[in-house]
Amino acid sequence: MKHILSKNKKLKTIILETAEIAGYLWQRGWAERNAGNISVNITEISNWEISDFDKYPFVELPYPYPKLVGSSFLVTGTGKRMRDLTRKPMNGLLAIKLNPEANGYWILSQKIGSDNFLPTSELPTHLGIHQMIAKRGSDEKVVMHTHATELIAVTQTKEFCSEASINKLLWGMHPETIIFIPKGVGFVPYMLPGSVGIAEETIKALQDHDVALWEKHGVFAIGNSVGGTFDVIDILAKSARIFFMCQSANILPDGFNEEQLGELKLLAGNF
Repeated sequence: MKHILSKNKKLKTIILETAEIAGYLWQRGWAERNAGNISVNITEISNWEISDFDKYPFVELPYPYPKLVGSSFLVTGTGKRMRDLTRKPMNGLLAIKLNPEANGYWILSQKIGSDNFLPTSELPTHLGIHQMIAKRGSDEKVVMHTHATELIAVTQTKEFCSEASINKLLWGMHPETIIFIPKGVGFVPYMLPGSVGIAEETIKALQDHDVALWEKHGVFAIGNSVGGTFDVIDILAKSARIFFMCQSANILPDGFNEEQLGELKLLAGNF
């Protein structure tokens, strides 16, 4: 672990930011037990030579990711708690690098024979999303999954279980939402967590949105930084809280009308 931290200051900065955001996820109540996972594409700042890899554990993937050949990622470990990452980041984070066939990876933050652990069980979904990003040539580096309580609560009623209705609700509660999330959220109807189907639908939703909202489960979001990706989820959750606060006061919120939303959306280009 020390060799990664000491040789790469940019990576150390990302590790510390990830640990900080992991603490926020826990404080918000969005990361119960070992819930949630984060991955960061660190290919541009990694400098590991392939000749060194024989001393690190190698893990095969169930299928290849050809657009990610040789790519490196910082990723949370399976069974690890976000609250623990805040205190000891590298006890819950891994640095991995895909092989030239992109059908397996080396765990570069561990040595063979040490007390090892594996990446999150959601790694195939994360890699699928990173591959989609690579295919379209955009700049997002971060994939974040968390159980944002307020957003899960909204999907507990069928009224808001569609892309059109959930975006109308979330955009309508707070100006910042449409300004900073002008593409809205993609909606993924309930499927078995960890299944191939939910991974495919999540990737499809994130082709046109920065956030995919899973019915009764949580969200996947993408962004250019760990903090910025958290911000998007945080803004959406605030819109949901405003809605529930109005309801708890026996107020039916009006929300913004179409003209007001159009004006706000024009401001999005300034941010």
